[in-house]
Formats: sequence, structure tokens, C-alpha cells
Amino acid sequence: MPFIKTDFTDLLIFEPKVFTDSRGYFFESYNQQAFSNNGVDIVFVQDNQAKSSYGVVRGLHYQLAPFAQTKLIRVLSGNIIDAVVDMRKGSSTFGKTFTIELSADNQLQLLVPKGFAHGYSVISETAEVFYKCDAFYNKEAEGGVNLKDASLDIDWKIPEGKMIISDKDLIYPEFASAVNNFEYHQ
Repeated sequence: MPFIKTDFTDLLIFEPKVFTDSRGYFFESYNQQAFSNNGVDIVFVQDNQAKSSYGVVRGLHYQLAPFAQTKLIRVLSGNIIDAVVDMRKGSSTFGKTFTIELSADNQLQLLVPKGFAHGYSVISETAEVFYKCDAFYNKEAEGGVNLKDASLDIDWKIPEGKMIISDKDLIYPEFASAVNNFEYHQ
């Protein structure tokens, strides 16, 4: 199975089958049939791509329901620490964080369901991040959690003095005060 389950319901690591030879490699980064065959029925409607330098930390972002997004995140070049926070009230992992290193070399992808705040830090010289979304961006539905919230205890793997953070991301509230309308449903 190309999916690795985490301790968080519906948060999955996708490990594509990579074919390598003397010419390089080939893999299907996304195949709707393979996802559906593994119980992941999502229709993606928007692709996003960002390039950032070492030390950039983006997040923790989400869109409130009914505009929430499921995201499939991968790295085209470089290395990142990808982090999520479960914001689904009633979930056994509510308020808990999950981090994983995603890179162009390991070719892992993280499937982040609706109801999670998401962010990442760039731990290589540069990184290009690509992600698919199952809902369109809606500015009025933007939400965020302060990425420096000590209660989340996220190790971004970037020294404090080397972090490059947008003004917007610095003013997001801590998790306990963040606007949140996500409910967990089994």
C-alpha cells in the first residue's frame, strides 16, 4: 500500500513507487485511481507552488469551514520540515502536532485533511514546495496559529535568529485563542 498511516485519523504519508535506473528516476506523483483504490477519494481543484530560501518558516495556515482544504504536499527541490496541528474538536489528537521531513530525495508526500493547520520550514539552501488542494483559496476564510506557540512544541530545525517569517504569520494567535470551527466526525 502506498500510504503510511499516522497516529492522526486521515493524516497520511504517501510513498510513491519510484523506478530508478542509470537515466534517473520516474514515479507517478499522483494517480487518482491509486488514491481511490486505497480509500482516498479526493478531487483536487488547485495546485500551488512556492520557492523559499533557508530559514523561511511558513504557517501555520488553514481555511475555515466550509472553505477548508485537504492538501497533498510534496517537495520538488530541497528539504523542509512539514508540520501540522489537529484543530478538529472532538478528535483524540486535537491540539497535537505532527512533523515530517519531506524532500526531493525521499519523495514522500503528506496528505493533510481538512481541519489541520499546516506550515513548513526550509532546512536546505532553497526548497520548492508543491501542493494540491481540494478547494479553492478563499481569503475571507483564512485562519492561522502562531508558529512559535510554545504549547505546540514544534521543532522547525531553524535557529531562532535565522528564522524568516512574514509579518502576517507572526501576528496569528496561539492555538488556544485561534478561531476554529472544525468538528471531528468519524
